[in-house]
Amino acid sequence: MQTNWNSNHFLHLDKILFLLLVVLCSFGLVVLYSASDQNMDMMIRQIIHLLIGFTIIIVIAQFRTQQMMPWIPWVYLFGVILLVLVLLVGKTVNGSQRWLFGIQPSEIMKLAVPMMVAWYLADKSLPPKYGHLFVAIFIIVIPAALVLKQPDLGTALLISASGVFVLLLAGLSWRIVFGFLGLIALSAPVLWNMLHPYQKGRILTLLNPERDPLGAGYHIIQSKIAIGSGGLYGKGWLNGTQSHLQFLPERHTDFIFAVFSEEFGLIGVLVLLTIYFLILSRGMYIAVEAQDSFGRLLTGSLILTFFVYIFVNMGMVSGILPVVGVPLPFVSYGGTAIVTLMAGFGLIMAVHTHRKFLSR
Repeated sequence: MQTNWNSNHFLHLDKILFLLLVVLCSFGLVVLYSASDQNMDMMIRQIIHLLIGFTIIIVIAQFRTQQMMPWIPWVYLFGVILLVLVLLVGKTVNGSQRWLFGIQPSEIMKLAVPMMVAWYLADKSLPPKYGHLFVAIFIIVIPAALVLKQPDLGTALLISASGVFVLLLAGLSWRIVFGFLGLIALSAPVLWNMLHPYQKGRILTLLNPERDPLGAGYHIIQSKIAIGSGGLYGKGWLNGTQSHLQFLPERHTDFIFAVFSEEFGLIGVLVLLTIYFLILSRGMYIAVEAQDSFGRLLTGSLILTFFVYIFVNMGMVSGILPVVGVPLPFVSYGGTAIVTLMAGFGLIMAVHTHRKFLSR
């Protein structure tokens, strides 16, 4: 079969998805400039992070999934070994032992886990049988438990979600899903006692931020004030009072959505949500169009995990979810999260733009 080369496939990039990511990142830089108090050093570092991320997209997208599959178990095993080393000799920052040689190995597992679960189920009959399901759950639980031990509840939940999404897309029975949720509900008292004191505090603060307005509840209270004060049209770029008068903490990272809402209002939030919706829609379209089980499972799980990033960050900043330290994708400042997300979109584009090779 003769391949009809076009601009979409010359570099094996999905032009629509790539353009949407450029628009979102440009949007994020505008917000970060204000949230960082016009800190040009931070802006330059963020631009470098984004350039590295887009380079990673281009590189990963050039590989066919068949070329990647033999390496997936080794990447997963390498990530697990790094997580063990983090607990043994990792660097402790702000009470959490997450860093090793200047990187967070837990970020690797956000990609390695869904890739490993999709790799394992790719040649199995779907929906998965109980034996295969047990192995897949084991693949998810090992790294999630190691990350939870650091402790890093937010990343552990994202890793778990990325793997569970593969199982759901593989046709996991809803009876099993609801049974598992019921088991979690029954185990709530035991799980509560397993939480660290600061994690319990976050949940109690979610239920009643005013119980400690100058301590644990301060972040949420100030964040909700910032979001509400933006009104319909916002106070204008660089004119947010909550952020620029130092009332809002972590404004360039976890709470940057509050800065954005205050300055751009409801209209700006709707524009941002529209960009995210278009990216999610394009990702799900690519998942549906994938020509093998591995591509469908991996692409679907990655795009659903991207949705979890958005939902959790906006939820915790709005006071409807506990604060778990999840950044707003491509808007919050940070290097590791950007690189991980970009690598995920590189995998999504690889699945989509190499389809013609699969049909030859």
